[in-house]
Amino acid sequence: MNKFLSKVIGEKRQWRQYKARTRELPASYRTAVEALERYLMYAGPGGDGAGAASMFEDLVDLFEQSAANRTPIREIVGEDPVEFLEAFVRNYPDGHWRIRERDRLISAIERAEGENIGKEEISR
Repeated sequence: MNKFLSKVIGEKRQWRQYKARTRELPASYRTAVEALERYLMYAGPGGDGAGAASMFEDLVDLFEQSAANRTPIREIVGEDPVEFLEAFVRNYPDGHWRIRERDRLISAIERAEGENIGKEEISR
């Protein structure tokens, strides 16, 4: 029980520290990080709480350094922010689940399409 509590409290503390660091960013960088964070929350960062916390900390590190260097946001995320996040998440072992699930989805749809085509030919 003690181990469980320290894990939960530790992750909560990391999250609060991350949010405090995010609030310290210049407005445009903060807006970008919050948007990326929101997308990751809905799409699922993958893994356990500690792995996700590490990912968010690295994200804010990147934006803190970029703000200090005055790197334009588009130079950080490129033209496609989703592609940026997908590549970012792939750098974490727990982020690979998303790639596997995407591939499973694509395969399932392709199988379903093949099954449907076969039935259409039979009914003709």
